[in-house]
Amino acid sequence: MLNPIKKTIELPDGRTITLETGKLAKQADGAVELRMGNTMLLATVVSAKEAGEGVDFMPLQVDYKEKFSAAGRFPGGFLKREGRASDYEVLTSRLVDRVLRPLFPDNYHADTFVQITMFSADGVDMPDALAGLAASAAIAVSDIPFHGPISEVRVARIDGKFVIDPTFEQLEKADMELMVGATYDNIMMVEGEMNEVSEADLLEALKAAHDAIKVQCKAQEELAEAAGKTVKREYCHEVNDEDLRKDVREKCYDKAYAVAKAGSNDKHWRQDSFDAICDEYIESLPEEEREEKAPLVKRYYHDVERDAVRRCILDEGIRLDGRKTTDIRPIWCEVDYLPGPHGSAIFTRGETQSLSTVTLGTKLDEKILDDVLNQGRERFLLHYNFPPFSTGEAKAQRGVGRREIGHGNLAHRALKRMFPDDFPYVCRVVSDILESNGSSSMATVCAGTLALMDAGVQLKRPVAGIAMGLIHDDNSPKYAILSDILGDEDHLGDMDFKVTGTRQGITATQMDIKCDGLSYEILERALNQAKEGRLHILDIIEQTIPAPREDYKPNVPRIVTMLIPKELIGAVIGPGGKVIQGIQEESGAVVSIDEIPEGGHIEVAAANKDSIDKALALINRIVELPEEGKVYTGKVKTIQDFGAFVEFMPNRDGLLHISEISWERVPDMASSGIKEGDELTVKLIEIDQKTGKYRLSLRALQPKPEGWVEPAERPRRPRGERPERGDRGPRRDSGDRPRRDHNDRGPRPDRGPREPRN
Repeated sequence: MLNPIKKTIELPDGRTITLETGKLAKQADGAVELRMGNTMLLATVVSAKEAGEGVDFMPLQVDYKEKFSAAGRFPGGFLKREGRASDYEVLTSRLVDRVLRPLFPDNYHADTFVQITMFSADGVDMPDALAGLAASAAIAVSDIPFHGPISEVRVARIDGKFVIDPTFEQLEKADMELMVGATYDNIMMVEGEMNEVSEADLLEALKAAHDAIKVQCKAQEELAEAAGKTVKREYCHEVNDEDLRKDVREKCYDKAYAVAKAGSNDKHWRQDSFDAICDEYIESLPEEEREEKAPLVKRYYHDVERDAVRRCILDEGIRLDGRKTTDIRPIWCEVDYLPGPHGSAIFTRGETQSLSTVTLGTKLDEKILDDVLNQGRERFLLHYNFPPFSTGEAKAQRGVGRREIGHGNLAHRALKRMFPDDFPYVCRVVSDILESNGSSSMATVCAGTLALMDAGVQLKRPVAGIAMGLIHDDNSPKYAILSDILGDEDHLGDMDFKVTGTRQGITATQMDIKCDGLSYEILERALNQAKEGRLHILDIIEQTIPAPREDYKPNVPRIVTMLIPKELIGAVIGPGGKVIQGIQEESGAVVSIDEIPEGGHIEVAAANKDSIDKALALINRIVELPEEGKVYTGKVKTIQDFGAFVEFMPNRDGLLHISEISWERVPDMASSGIKEGDELTVKLIEIDQKTGKYRLSLRALQPKPEGWVEPAERPRRPRGERPERGDRGPRRDSGDRPRRDHNDRGPRPDRGPREPRN
């Protein structure tokens, strides 16, 4: 007999979330079913009992999957089944992973798999905001060691008020949207976008989200207690030698501190110098012990190097490359670097470099979105590529990874709200990272801004981005906030806080925190320091290109748009697309049409003006209404005895009557000289208001013969005066005439007697 355990969480607006365990997937280490309305997620977690040999990290894999059947839909494609993860699923998986990963014990190295599956959806509530809660609850009811629980919520500002986990419909009205992940005590992850909001507004949103998360964390603790899962498994994934650890620290710390204090901006020199210290220590070991102890030495030395770099920053105020905490690395940038793309730019900050390009296209280049709950089209695309050579790695590039999707999404969110309204083009930005040593996603934002301005895209305002770091002393209140962090500072530090925005406010942010007890005071100071850095970078961007180019480059296709009545959309498309395809063939332009509330929105794109003009003329012939007295050129469709039918406008035929062919009388159509397929210039002389039929004329365009008089104007023969009755002579009296008998008319000599009439 099943005895499931349930826990209900109430949101501020009265909606409820139900967590249930003990009913589904009982062979997993932990499984929780989450329901909100008609949306249902199942989260499971399984962790190996032992760590793999030589593994000294946390091998965690988080996967979020959505079933098309959850919304009563079939998957697309030929296979008609779910395939590789969509970008949306990857981004949701990353949101959960970034909060869970830092909270597993440092010495826990067993393969761990978290799977969140959406089995039901109502299209009202957003499932990605529930995935973190479901995953944490599954871990909470397992015996896997974890410094949680955590939860994630989406917070949006709608009409000046903060809403927790808004619906799809509510989110459309928001000017700020954040996903926040946290434990009961500390915020761990933030990601979102906004309409140029202030730093203070962002902090208020974080506080509202954290208050809601605390309630959800408490509910998970109660669920775990009810399930009897408060005791976690014992494990031993590391074998340590404390004497060796102590010896490595004593002999290597001062040397590592000296390298850190040297403040060299040569990345390779620093890395070689740090590696040489470790190698020197290994060489000092007895030869028979080297192979056995080398992995332990490298692990212990990593901790020594981390401590030395952090203490140098906290005590000396000196960073790895010699900068002060608020300094930004040297920047140089250039626009119009490549002749082929519609826009291009290089942005280099220190040892991080992005080469970005912009391509402008037509409606046919739109990205089609076909996720389970998100269908539509995307007109602004941003793709981020991170080849191995950018960090000096000798390996092949294999497709697009989760990191590339995540970094590209952050840059996309940073720029899209500054994109011009009613932009006629589909736009694709591609950022190729050619060098990387910290914050390549923020370099993408800066290079993307430059490339868009170079392409002539009229951005509302330029956008820049900067990554902030944090070094926090666990044993004292001392801390240091670092502007424009290096890759090593990201790896060895406690925070990676990326902030993008304009001069007026923040447009996007992403934050990952690796320490406990980060106060709002530190966050506020980090945001204000980020603003100073952002304004500095914007100064350099505007020196490079003060404003977007006034016009597009010559190789950009030109686009003209027009609006037609809804009832004429079918006429432009034609049966099976025949009409619109014919327009494209004849003009050489690309024509697309879309139905919007106002009518039919048509885009005409071509490389030259002549093609556009020709396409517009063909479209106008279809959508314009016939006018009496106007002259048209049309094609003869059929010949009849009484005239010819001429298609004088697309899908509109008119009758050219035989009497309207010439001023001279035409005896028949055979002698008129008109054949099917002939092109004729005719005048529309009448539109029958009752039947909608059209009368055409050829002769109305010909000069009248000399002396020609219209029949209606010709004088009639005078009938004269009708004489009075008396002048006509006497009327014959009917009585004088013999009455005829129709039944007896006498014999007819030639035909014989007449038969009597009945």
